[in-house]
Order: sequence, then structure tokens, then C-alpha cells
Amino acid sequence: MERLSLKEYVKFKRKETGLTQLELSEKSGVGLRFIRELEQGKTTLRMDKVNQILVLFGSELGVVELDRTYLKSL
Repeated sequence: MERLSLKEYVKFKRKETGLTQLELSEKSGVGLRFIRELEQGKTTLRMDKVNQILVLFGSELGVVELDRTYLKSL
């Protein structure tokens, strides 16, 4: 799988498992609004709630090394 953004990953995994946003909300224990905001790319999210969702897909938040070309543009 190519590297996806968080919002792309969650949406892809949710659809891959056949869950609606409401079902993901219920299974993960976070609010439906949070799921919607995450999938819409809200830039400020609680990491603990994101991990509640990701654990259902066998994942968790972690450090990812940035592409060197990106760092040179800063």
C-alpha cells in the first residue's frame, strides 16, 4: 500500500471493512463528529481518540521519517 495521509488511511480501511462512519464510531467508542472531522482532514485531533480508531485496523500512530526533499524546502 502506498503511503496515505491519516484521513485517507482511515477512510480506506473503513470502506475496506464495510463500515459506515456511524458503525466505526460505535465500534471505536469515539463520536460520529470526530470520525467525520478526521476523514475531512481536520488538522487538530486528539491522538488518543485517533488511536482508538486505528487499533480496530491493527495500527497505531507513530513517527514517520519525512522525505529529505521536503525538509530542504523548509
